[in-house]
Amino acid sequence: MVSGSLTDSRDGQTYMTVSIGSQTRTAESLNYAYTGVPYNYDGYTSDSTSWCYDNAPANCAKYGRLYTWAAAMDSVGEWSTNGKGCGDGKKCSVASAGSATLVRGVCPKGWHLPSYDEWDALFTAVGGSSTAGTKLKSATGWAWDDDISGNGTDTFGFSALPAGIRNSSGYYGNEGYSALFWSSSEGSSNYASCMYLYSEIGSARLGNDSKNYGFSVRCLKD
Repeated sequence: MVSGSLTDSRDGQTYMTVSIGSQTRTAESLNYAYTGVPYNYDGYTSDSTSWCYDNAPANCAKYGRLYTWAAAMDSVGEWSTNGKGCGDGKKCSVASAGSATLVRGVCPKGWHLPSYDEWDALFTAVGGSSTAGTKLKSATGWAWDDDISGNGTDTFGFSALPAGIRNSSGYYGNEGYSALFWSSSEGSSNYASCMYLYSEIGSARLGNDSKNYGFSVRCLKD
């Protein structure tokens, strides 16, 4: 494990980084304020496609922002073209599972949104998915019930905090109990792949969820 730092030239924010196996990743979730694209889904509108949990700026400072998949992929092509046009209701073959194409997405220059396979490689590097949750979760901040904490051991310095989620209707939930991270791979026109961590579970897993949900973003060095 080798630690370092990254400064995002777009807004000057600095993030801790960590090398695990052959990968170097941000050890904090992205907090870039991607606000230039309005959100409109099923009658619910917002002036942004990324948010602070509960709309509280202090939660952005603590957890980073929550992004729709389209925002995470930079679907408008503001910084690169590999994720352009990728969003809800659209098939995005460039980001299909197994694709070798790097999608910068909302990440700083020289970094990209991890693919499904790159998240899977992280599980392998930390000893397998069955114990990855415990090893990747931070050592504080995870709740479970009154008598048991859901904290991890943070063995590799990944330091995942339980940032919770935002659903497609603007409801925030699960702070303290879950962290979900987007990948650049999709399952269908309406679902994209993501990595799941939960307070009560020692494993980590990959699955698919609605592209309109707000999840966290970790970036991987090119």
